[in-house]
Amino acid sequence: MAVVLRVSARNARFQQWKALLGNRTKRQRRGEFLVQGVRPITMAVEHGWQIRELLYDTSAQLSGWAREVLDTVRAEKCAVSRELMHELGGKADKVPELLAVVALPEDNLRRIPIGPTMLTVVFDRPTSPGNIGTLVRSADAFGAGGVIVTGHAADVYDPKAVRASTGSLFALPVVRVPSHQAVLSWVADVRAGGIGMSIMGTDERGILDAAEYDFTQPTLALIGNETTGLSSGWREACDQLVRIPMLGSASSLNAATAATVMLYESARQRAAVASGRVLIAERYGAAGGARPTRISLP
Repeated sequence: MAVVLRVSARNARFQQWKALLGNRTKRQRRGEFLVQGVRPITMAVEHGWQIRELLYDTSAQLSGWAREVLDTVRAEKCAVSRELMHELGGKADKVPELLAVVALPEDNLRRIPIGPTMLTVVFDRPTSPGNIGTLVRSADAFGAGGVIVTGHAADVYDPKAVRASTGSLFALPVVRVPSHQAVLSWVADVRAGGIGMSIMGTDERGILDAAEYDFTQPTLALIGNETTGLSSGWREACDQLVRIPMLGSASSLNAATAATVMLYESARQRAAVASGRVLIAERYGAAGGARPTRISLP
């Protein structure tokens, strides 16, 4: 492993790394962000993201994982003092052995996979980076193909969002789009290609309960802002508004929690259809022997 750079003072290079943690404009201008944590870094490597720099603690006895990443990933290697690594690590009680500077992907809706069973989640104007990361994690866990963040929103690449996603940010496409119109134009193109995508919004005044909506169809699932819900533009675009029935005294759910409930219901329905699509039945022939017959369900 060839060390290209050693940093032991708060010089210009360190200030650049520090800015990536706290300054959204600097992240966008440089086209990169700082990734903290073993699983997020591992997922970024496994899913082929461009790793530009790897920072490691000069005084630490590096783990096998850290040594393997440093030896196998093509990136500039930076030996950083323990004090500065602690400052960049984001945890008061722990010094990271490895940090990564990763290139931002393109915000292009072409990154979202299209197909007859597609499920894409839209988060409209979220204000909490933690909620973005949690929603991305749930989308990954329950089989969504991608996440779109629309409008004036918290940054997908804020360290809080990256940490909350626990690496799922690197496993499925997350695209930032300035307004709903661009997404609706994309939906029109998807429909013109023969995929009958339904636009479903979550709202406490929805007509259907979540379990009554058919999540087995190609769906664009909308989650609104934490305080104000869906914008008027998204609300007008919805083919169906769906509610989550609640018991008890709670008046509402956290936006990321509501998304998780919807995504679980989608996964439940899709798994039920997949398991029931082909049944093996026993049919007895003239000789009385059992013979398996494959029955395909619509």
